[in-house]
Amino acid sequence: MPDPLLTLQGVHTHIGHYHILQGVDFEVPRGSFTVLLGRNGAGKTTTLRTIMGLWKASRGNIRFAGEDVTSRATPDIAASGIAYVPENMSVFSGLTVQENLILAARTGKIDAVRLEWIFSLFPALQRFFGLAAGTLSGGQKQMLAIARALIEPRDLILVDEPTKGLAPAIVGNMIRAFREVKNAGATVLLVEQNFMAARMLGDAVVVMDDGRIVHRGAMAELAADSALQQRLLGLHMEAHQ
Repeated sequence: MPDPLLTLQGVHTHIGHYHILQGVDFEVPRGSFTVLLGRNGAGKTTTLRTIMGLWKASRGNIRFAGEDVTSRATPDIAASGIAYVPENMSVFSGLTVQENLILAARTGKIDAVRLEWIFSLFPALQRFFGLAAGTLSGGQKQMLAIARALIEPRDLILVDEPTKGLAPAIVGNMIRAFREVKNAGATVLLVEQNFMAARMLGDAVVVMDDGRIVHRGAMAELAADSALQQRLLGLHMEAHQ
């Protein structure tokens, strides 16, 4: 396996009186597409938010590119080369698609070649480039949220349930776009409930339950083992093809 780009060791996160993450350990290999699976409430979103420093780990260690980022502020973590696409499709509704992308570029300028690549992933963004983001459909807003994370090269991209609530045709477009991102060599940690998407995209899989990691391995092995799917997730991937 490639060297890990991201490592979580014994990470605990408390939110108020609630002990959400309870000793999370896993690695994201450089250049891989790692999928984080688990039932609702397992702690997947909390894991992403803890990596980004939006919620602080109460114990444990988070290392990114060899550096300890456990106690760093969120802007510093982002500046180190991590992009985050939250579940709620965070875009600026009153700004145009173009303005949203400019804000996401740390230099305030968009590289023309990279923009053309993004348009090849999400053609709708080119059509609506000058329109307010608030006028886009839900699927188009999700495309814009992902495009904001891709507008500059990032070492690691965290994505939280990008296909949630989207029509099947849009999900298919999203999978194709992520395949292109994967082929471009990006390192991605993806939280996803759509098992078809998870199986088609994932190299490695990490399964959470009740704030703990209960399985780590190759996605191909989980996809081929219906008994393991049932035990870990209560579902068969075959039922979601």
